[in-house]
Amino acid sequence: MNHIYKQASSFNSVKLFNEWIILLVLAVVLFLASCTGKAEPMAAAPPPLLPVATVTTGQQETFVDYPATIQGTTDVEIRPQIAGTIDRIYVNEGQLVSKGQLLLQISELPFKAQLNNAKAALQAAQAAVLNAQLEIDKLSPLVQSKVVSDFQLKTAKTTYQIALANVEQAKANVNTAQINLGYTQIKAPNSGYIGRLPKKQGSLVSPSDPEPLTQLSDVSQVYAYFSLSETDFINFNAKYEGNSVADRISHLPAVELVLANQSLYPVKGKIDMINGQFDKTTGAITLRAVFTNAKGSLRSGNTGKIRLGLAHDHTILVPQSATVEMQDKIFVFAVGKDNKVSKVAIAIDGKNGTDYLIKDGLKSGDQIVLSGLDKLQDGQMIQPDRKGDKVAQLISKK
Repeated sequence: MNHIYKQASSFNSVKLFNEWIILLVLAVVLFLASCTGKAEPMAAAPPPLLPVATVTTGQQETFVDYPATIQGTTDVEIRPQIAGTIDRIYVNEGQLVSKGQLLLQISELPFKAQLNNAKAALQAAQAAVLNAQLEIDKLSPLVQSKVVSDFQLKTAKTTYQIALANVEQAKANVNTAQINLGYTQIKAPNSGYIGRLPKKQGSLVSPSDPEPLTQLSDVSQVYAYFSLSETDFINFNAKYEGNSVADRISHLPAVELVLANQSLYPVKGKIDMINGQFDKTTGAITLRAVFTNAKGSLRSGNTGKIRLGLAHDHTILVPQSATVEMQDKIFVFAVGKDNKVSKVAIAIDGKNGTDYLIKDGLKSGDQIVLSGLDKLQDGQMIQPDRKGDKVAQLISKK
């Protein structure tokens, strides 16, 4: 029994020894493998491929919009010249009327009575002249015969002169009565569109009423009034030639009218007036553009924007998408000969759609990155994609 136990114990020892040998061999192998193996280095990332364009100079035109108010060439308040009651209204609100057309009728009965009284007073005054003349005719031979004194004749002649003056006054009263009677008919002073009619038939009206009877607007042509700031006006004068205001106006190009729905009015207008002084309150000066309105689509009180074009010679145009704004400055990434980019500040002279007009910072022949600017850093190397030059050519031809 002891013999069997010793054999089993010897067998377990050999097995345990063999397992330790195997583990030791594996550890040596792994150690040698780690010592002889070399780590593969990571490959460097290639420079990014970005579109690049060459900028060129050319003639460009920018457009600036200025808020405008529109008025008819003639906007007239129709007011009564006399007090009375409206007998009849001959037009409707919004109606197109012609010059001289009857609009309203004020009751004429009291004014006819005034005219008749004035005519009667005139006849009485004329009769008084005749009576005074008869008195002179009667006294003249008596004075020559020294039957009556010369004083009586002079008194009669004075009475005659007074009678003549009374006739003239009576005639003036007749004319006044006739004018007042004419004022009972309110006629259109010019052609145009009738506004609202707040007074109705039977309403009592007076010249002292705060509200007019209606308004009449001649909109066959309309005026669009807009204002320029002092800086804009200085630039405006510098852009267009002319020795005087009238001369400069004659050289101004046509302007466009942008309507409230952002559509363009189909007919271009012409600036025909520049105000003589700046508004002290706003610091702006008013200009006026005139537009034909044959279809009557524009009315007094419309609003819109005057689009003024400014020509720029030898300027560079850069897409806004090729710029980045930082700390109130605008930059582009210029590409050097070694394909390294550098951040360049630019000065903006205006906008043309989605493009910037460059005043300073770039010159013709410079290359800029068109997109992917958010991942670029100053001094970084890139792979230029020259297909972007097609974009530059398109820009230069705008």
